[in-house]
Amino acid sequence: MSSLYSRSKDLSSRSRKSLSDSPPSSPSYSTKTFRQDRASSRSDSSGVESPSDRLSARTSTYTRRENRLASLSKTEDDSASKDYKKLYEDALTENEKLKSRLEDGKQELTKIRSQLDRVTQRQDRISERSTVFESEKREKEVLEKRVSDMEEELKVLTELKSDNQRLKDENGALIRVISKLSK
Repeated sequence: MSSLYSRSKDLSSRSRKSLSDSPPSSPSYSTKTFRQDRASSRSDSSGVESPSDRLSARTSTYTRRENRLASLSKTEDDSASKDYKKLYEDALTENEKLKSRLEDGKQELTKIRSQLDRVTQRQDRISERSTVFESEKREKEVLEKRVSDMEEELKVLTELKSDNQRLKDENGALIRVISKLSK
């Protein structure tokens, strides 16, 4: 019930705005009367006002104000009652536009989220690859170090074999020399 009241209040304020926003076409009867009364009171006054003049001026001002307000409220009521259907249709079209914009926004949000997921997955894969790459690189370095160590050992082993062969040859020569000397 309160929403209905607020809508009618909103509609009446809209019609007032539209009346006040429109440029004045021609002065109303009450405005013309008010101007004529002011002009005649200026020309008729001799500088001194009597209390009865002031009272009649107040009464006429009050009457003019009441007439003006009554005519304004009457035109507002007429225009408001005629415009309810149009305002309702305008509100419906506005709601439809907003609903379509909301749906478009939801679709765009879903699209952006899926793109974000894909990018995140790519980055995860890249980081996994880089982690795997780094571990493979470390393994390769360890293996290369082992190979270089083994090559060094192989050189030492080759030298030891050659030294061993030389010592065997010397040993055989010494055995022959000793056997010849012992004969």
